[in-house]
Amino acid sequence: MEDAKFSFNRRFFLKSSGSAAAVLGSVVIPIKNADAATAAKASTAGATTLAYPKKGVGKASGMPVNQAVSFSYPDASSPCYALRMGNAVPGGIGPNQDIVAYSSLCTHMGCPVAYDGGTKTFKCGCHFSVFDPEMGGQMVCGQATENLPKIRLEYDAKTDSVNAVGIDGLIYGRQANIL
Repeated sequence: MEDAKFSFNRRFFLKSSGSAAAVLGSVVIPIKNADAATAAKASTAGATTLAYPKKGVGKASGMPVNQAVSFSYPDASSPCYALRMGNAVPGGIGPNQDIVAYSSLCTHMGCPVAYDGGTKTFKCGCHFSVFDPEMGGQMVCGQATENLPKIRLEYDAKTDSVNAVGIDGLIYGRQANIL
């Protein structure tokens, strides 16, 4: 009879301690430190804000239609292409909403892509990936699994200038776009 009483007490102890742990685990403790609370609101988990430089790409009216204009952004070791497509495209800037820019490094293995004006696509000569600049640098076919990183552009109508101001996506071979 003594054994039955002992197992009942042990079972009761385990159930009670499990319930108590669940209750204690669900208690939310308010943050007393105002600086910590402000920091938590200002950033989201995993987000990083990088200070991209503003760099001139050229004059919108001076960009040839359907031809790639080379420039580097955000640094000299990051080749890019700016394109004036000739028709409005999603995310395009300029007077006709037709200017876009992308990294010229393929997202598969970092080989340089080339712009083909006949098909209006970027093509990688190494492994034959194809990207569509009229659809946000979307990967069309090939070995790449990600779109080309898009260079964020701003247009100043007063000076007709196009400026690079940021990047959407990660440049191939980097842990961060700003070195």
